[in-house]
Amino acid sequence: MDNMTWHDKAEALSFRTQAFINGEFVNSTSGETFEIINPATGHSLAHVARCTQQDVDIAVEAARTAFESRVWSGLAPADRKAILLNYAKLIDEHKEDFALLESLDMGKPISDAMGYDAPATARCIQWNAEAIDKVYDEVAPVTEDALALVTREALGVVAAVVPWNFPTVMAAWKIGPALATGNSVIVKPSEKSPLTAILLADLAKQAGIPAGVFQVLPGFGHEAGQALALHNDVDCITFTGSTAVGKKLLSFAGESNLKRAFMECGGKSPHIVHYDVKDIEKAAATAASAICYNQGEVCTAGSRLLVHSSIKDEFVALLLKYMEKWQPNDPLLEDTRVGAIVDAAQYERVLSYIDIGKNEGATLAFGGQPAMTHTDGYFIQRCVYRRHIGYEDLPRRNLWSRALRYNI
Repeated sequence: MDNMTWHDKAEALSFRTQAFINGEFVNSTSGETFEIINPATGHSLAHVARCTQQDVDIAVEAARTAFESRVWSGLAPADRKAILLNYAKLIDEHKEDFALLESLDMGKPISDAMGYDAPATARCIQWNAEAIDKVYDEVAPVTEDALALVTREALGVVAAVVPWNFPTVMAAWKIGPALATGNSVIVKPSEKSPLTAILLADLAKQAGIPAGVFQVLPGFGHEAGQALALHNDVDCITFTGSTAVGKKLLSFAGESNLKRAFMECGGKSPHIVHYDVKDIEKAAATAASAICYNQGEVCTAGSRLLVHSSIKDEFVALLLKYMEKWQPNDPLLEDTRVGAIVDAAQYERVLSYIDIGKNEGATLAFGGQPAMTHTDGYFIQRCVYRRHIGYEDLPRRNLWSRALRYNI
């Protein structure tokens, strides 16, 4: 990094806030926007195009036209591969911009965004590009007088609804294979963190991906997301997010054209520590990292901890020692390990469930209070509960925060 700090680079950063439809950046048809708040400051970051049904209809028509014209799906595999490799290269060259936007948009520490999210996005596109000429069709075993071929073909128009916790790399997980196999893709990023998806669209155009093949529709789930799921000319919808929303999208897929639906939903991951654990210190450090990384906003965050009673005192003491190292701070500082909660709604939700835990009889070992209160940002201390095994609401909820409950 040069002599500029990340705060300096954030001040100098310019970025787009429009939708990307049929190869062009455009306002929503209604002209409406929605506000993005920087969760580290509580201040306005941008106003982004708010796409609705009419925008979805335009984008789907463009995607269908591009697919049927075979401007992308009909390219020689080597040509499609070359364009996607160029796309991956451009993403890598702009990794600082992606990292900054992700940090400003959803509160992620800049070191995490630079260390994982931005480079992993480029690698994902590169990997899928390289797979284009390495995934073969098949010849099925049949009788001597017959020939049976198994071929893989593009589905058509794919809608990808992306979550807010890893908005860049999870977009790549969806668009990478979809583009590599010749589909037209429409991305609906979360309204909480849409900015990196818009940058992905900008670089896709620069890389040579044709108009209509890759589009981005910022907006709300009940408007743009629902419209995509119900659209009869969308062939597939892929989603990562809550179980409740996943159920709705599956229902919408069935109500419309019975489109294919790929859902990755929810998560309430336990860590189980047996009495004969071989490296108790490493286990404690791992448990602390698992619940604190990315502010606990991970579907695989280890938010439940089941500890054998014979080692509970030693293990919990080690756990608390390691969790002390995960203190919230300004996401744009290089040494920050924990950033801000994504927005005010999630911040209030986490605090409310911490209160629910206390009301259910759990003992708060430490934390669970607002942090960085000298700012207007959404910061919460890491939180550890102790509770004997029982049936309560807190351990069954995916809080997306650094709230850990351990059972003995």
